[in-house]
Amino acid sequence: MKKTKFTESQIIKAIKRNENGSSFDDICRELGIAKGTFYNWRKKFSGMEVSHLKRLKELEEENRRLKKMYADQALMLEAAKDVISKKW
Repeated sequence: MKKTKFTESQIIKAIKRNENGSSFDDICRELGIAKGTFYNWRKKFSGMEVSHLKRLKELEEENRRLKKMYADQALMLEAAKDVISKKW
């Protein structure tokens, strides 16, 4: 995935400027981005504050760690079942 040169807080500020009445074209020209990029930002970040975004990132990280823990536990359980099911 291609990384952006803008931080999430900069993106949110640009969206807020648009919501407060700044011209869409002016914002895109100032930032040097395509209109499609701004539409994607607006779709993804519209209605968010910087604090919401920070919390979202924390929750995504926690979710990733929990999924990894679950996968490890499921693998260990499957291995234990295989060992128990074998007849000696």
